[in-house]
Amino acid sequence: MARVAVVDLELCQPDRCGTPCIRFCPVNRTRPYKAIELSPERKNRPVIHEEFCIACGICIKKCPFNALKIVNLPDEFEKMVVHRYGPNAFKLYGLPTPVRGKVVGIVGRNGIGKTTALRILAGELVPNLGDWSSKPSKERVLERFRGTELYDYFSKLYEGGIKVIHKIQYVELIPKYVKGTVNEILKRLDERKVMKDVVDALALEKILSKEVRNLSGGELQKFAIAVALERQGDVYIFDEPSSYLDIRERLRIAQAIPELLPKDCYAFVVEHDLALLDYVSNYVVIAFGEPGVYGVFSKLYATGSGINHYLEGYLPSENVRIRDEKIVFRLHEVKEDASYLEKVEVPLVEWSRMVKKLDGFKLVVEPGNAYRGEVIGILGPNGIGKTTFIKLLAGILNPDEGYTTSSAFRISYKPQYLEREIPKCSTVEECLALVNKEALDPSHWLFNEVIRRLEVDRLFKKEVRNLSGGELQKFYVAACLIKEADVYLLDEPSTHIDVEEQLAVARAIKRVTRMRKCVTFVVDHNLLLLDYAVDRAMLFTGTPGVEGFAKAPQHIGSTLNDFLKELNVTFRRDPRTGRPRMNKPGSYLDRLQKSMGTYFYAKPIEVSEEESSK
Repeated sequence: MARVAVVDLELCQPDRCGTPCIRFCPVNRTRPYKAIELSPERKNRPVIHEEFCIACGICIKKCPFNALKIVNLPDEFEKMVVHRYGPNAFKLYGLPTPVRGKVVGIVGRNGIGKTTALRILAGELVPNLGDWSSKPSKERVLERFRGTELYDYFSKLYEGGIKVIHKIQYVELIPKYVKGTVNEILKRLDERKVMKDVVDALALEKILSKEVRNLSGGELQKFAIAVALERQGDVYIFDEPSSYLDIRERLRIAQAIPELLPKDCYAFVVEHDLALLDYVSNYVVIAFGEPGVYGVFSKLYATGSGINHYLEGYLPSENVRIRDEKIVFRLHEVKEDASYLEKVEVPLVEWSRMVKKLDGFKLVVEPGNAYRGEVIGILGPNGIGKTTFIKLLAGILNPDEGYTTSSAFRISYKPQYLEREIPKCSTVEECLALVNKEALDPSHWLFNEVIRRLEVDRLFKKEVRNLSGGELQKFYVAACLIKEADVYLLDEPSTHIDVEEQLAVARAIKRVTRMRKCVTFVVDHNLLLLDYAVDRAMLFTGTPGVEGFAKAPQHIGSTLNDFLKELNVTFRRDPRTGRPRMNKPGSYLDRLQKSMGTYFYAKPIEVSEEESSK
C-alpha cells in the first residue's frame, strides 16, 4: 500500500500547537526511524516520512489546524507518478492522452492537478517523475513514456517540432504584459490569416478599437481565445475558456473553438461548464483524487459517456468509484419534491413594475412575485441589468418608479465582486462566527447542509485574504446562506468553482430555501446549475449597456426555451443523467426541436453520439 502525505505549510503552526503530531505519533515512540520530524529547511514545519508512516490517522486528528492529510493508495499508482512539487506536497499520477485532430476535454475538481498537467504538456514544466530532490530530465521523461502515445508527443515537443499555443487560465494578467488596441494585436498575431472569421465568430467588432488595458473580464477572455485561434500551432490548450462569460458568449466560443482550430492539431480544453465541454470535446479525460493531495487522470472516454461517468461517480475502465453518490438532474415536470411549494395567497416577495436609470442604462422590470420555499433563477447576457435588479431587491438601490416589498424582510446578499479585507475578523472561522456562531456547531443542521457540504470547515484557520478564487467564492456563499434571513440574493455563486462544488452550492441553496421557507434569487451563467437548483426563472433581454427588460418569474423550462430561441440554439436532456446537452447546429435533433418550437427539450431523448451530430 502506497501513501501520500501532505503538510499544508500555510496552515501548519508548530510554535502555537506544540507539535502534537510528533509527540503522539506511535511510530516515533516504538521504532528507531521516526515517521514525523521537524525540518529546519521547511521553516521548522513537520515532515512526514511516507515509507515509515503506518497511516494510523492520529496525527491528523491531533492537528488543531487541519494542516495534515494522509491518503492510502494502491501500490500500482506509484508506477504512474509524473510529478511532485516537494516532500509532503501534491502528487500527480498520469497525464491526459493527446489525440491528433481531436479535442480532448478535461474535467475534474479544483486542486486536482489539471493546470499542472497542462503545463507539462505545454513544455513549460519538465516533470520530475516523483523525484523532487534531483533536477528534472527530459531524457528520463522520454524513457518513462517509451512505448506509449505520449512518447511520440514528448519527443517532438522536446525537439522543438511542436509549437504550443496556451490560452492561460487567469486572463486578468494579460493587460500587465500586452499593450495596444485589440485590432492592432489581432492583426499582428494573425499567423493563420483567419482574423475576420475569428472576429465574426466571437463578436469582437465592438471592442476592436479598445485598448487591452480597458477590457472587461469577459472581453479579455474572448480576446485571449481569439489570439490563440489566430496563431499557427500544433497544440492548442484552452484553460477555463468560459470564465467571465455569460451564456450567450459561452455558446459563441463553444461553436467557434471546434470550427476554427486547425484540423490536424492536438487540442485540450479544461472546463467546469459541462454543457460547453460536452459541445467542444471529442473525448473526455476525468481528473480525480483528493484536492491538494494527489490527482489521477483517467483513460480517454467518448464525450457523452465520459461526462456521464463523471456525474455517476464511477469510472468503468479504471474500476474506480470517485464519488459516493450519483449526480442526477431531475426533470422539472416530474419533480419528486414538488410538494415543497406551499403557496399561500400572499407571496413572500412582491414587486410592481419598476424602472431604474443608472449611468445611461435603463432597466424595466415587469411586476412579479416569489413564494416561500422557492428558488428564482435570473439569466441573461452581461450588462443587461441582472445585478441592478438584485440590488433593487436588497435595498442597495431605490427604483425611480415602482416598489418592492423585500425591503421589509431580513435580507442576505452575496455580491458579484468579493472583497478580501473584512473588518473585525481575519480567518474564515472568525468571519463566519460574526454572521452566525451557532452554524459553526457540528451538531447544527446548517453546519452539515452548508459548511460541511461546501467543505468550508477545511478553511477555518485560513485567513480570508489568502484564499484562492474558488475558496473565496465558497466562503461568501456559506456566509450568505448561514445568515438568518427571509430573502437570499446570490450574484454569480458558481464563479471560479468546479462542477462538484457548483452542484454542492446548488444543493445547499435548495436545502436552505426549503428548510427556512424563504425565497432565494440566484444570478448565474451556468445552465446546468440553473437547471439543477431553480424552480422558476426570470429572463432579462434588451441591449447590453443600454436598456434591459426583465420578465416576471416563469417556469424554468419555458424561460430557458425562450432564451435559447433568441440564441437559435437547442438543448436536449441526456437519458442517463438528465443533464442538458447542446445539439450540433443543423443536426437532426436541432432541426427537429426547432420545427417543434422546443429549444429546451424537457424529456430525455435516447440518441447515439453519431445520430446527434447528423
